[in-house]
Amino acid sequence: MKGKFFLYPYKEGQVVTLKKTHPCGGKTWKLLRVGAEVLMCCETCGHKMSLKRAALEKACVSVMEE
Repeated sequence: MKGKFFLYPYKEGQVVTLKKTHPCGGKTWKLLRVGAEVLMCCETCGHKMSLKRAALEKACVSVMEE
């Protein structure tokens, strides 16, 4: 094994900023459920979206505690 596999320890209630903007113009999302798939809610319009954890790891720019 070359290296360790790393998963960021996301928690429910955290606010993440993604690279791309949502059609409403918002970039911040609140995490509602965390697992293999992550359920999150747009802070601007309230739209809920489910995303695979691997896609979130790639798209996330910053994590803020709420």
